Amino acid sequence: MRRSIVIAVTATLFGLAACAPTGEEQVQEALEDLNVIDQSNLNEVMLTVADPQQAVTHFTTANASFPGRIDLQRGLAISLIRAKRPDDAIAAWQTVVANDEAINSDSVGLADAYVRANQWDNAAATLNTIPPTYETFERYRLEAMVADSLQQWRKADSFYGTAVELTTRPATVYNNWGFSKLTRGDYPAAERLFIDALRFDPTMFTAKNNLVLARGAQRNYTLPAVTMTQIERAQLLHTMALAAIKQNDVSIGESMLRDAIDTHPQFFEPAVRALEALENDA
Repeated sequence: MRRSIVIAVTATLFGLAACAPTGEEQVQEALEDLNVIDQSNLNEVMLTVADPQQAVTHFTTANASFPGRIDLQRGLAISLIRAKRPDDAIAAWQTVVANDEAINSDSVGLADAYVRANQWDNAAATLNTIPPTYETFERYRLEAMVADSLQQWRKADSFYGTAVELTTRPATVYNNWGFSKLTRGDYPAAERLFIDALRFDPTMFTAKNNLVLARGAQRNYTLPAVTMTQIERAQLLHTMALAAIKQNDVSIGESMLRDAIDTHPQFFEPAVRALEALENDA
């Protein structure tokens, strides 16, 4: 009887030992977990701070090694956008959207690529596939731009207003909205929106230049009271001068061109050419 018990216990211990991982297996599992973490960290670096083209190469290689992984497909699409290759990004985002694990934000990414490639109809069609209950800043920003392209001004204003409320950094939205008003000829509204953009990002030169255009279109030829470097001041004087000349206020434009040349700390070739052209016409 005692011998039977000993045999049973020995067999049980042997079975447990056979089921338990060896030290080598435990080390291998830990290394595999570490590799997954390292790979995730590397992917994050590639999506944020790495050179865009280097990121494209990384995710292209990763997709070839692990086909079907949506995180790698998404990484490639994002990297192609960062590398300013919207046409290639469209194909990459289409692959992501076709994946069974795709989510609404992936369709927004595809619509964004279409917008960057000036494929407005495709952008609109893609946005229409997204449920109206999916409300994000990026979605409404694109909806506003698409409405602009279709000259659906009321919808554009509504979408811009919603996008502004969904972000803490609305400077680019205000700038786009202001440019929309500028193209419609609503110069006072455009001016207010560019000022709003600079309120959130005082360094945005595009908004400063657009603000000068809006003021010039109203024959207000004084530079706005915004923060600017000496070079920016010269460039804005140049923009204002061209706006004045376009409206046949030639003497004012000529004077501002001279101010721009004098203000610029270096040789300001565009302003010099414009002034020479004026003098030759005269």
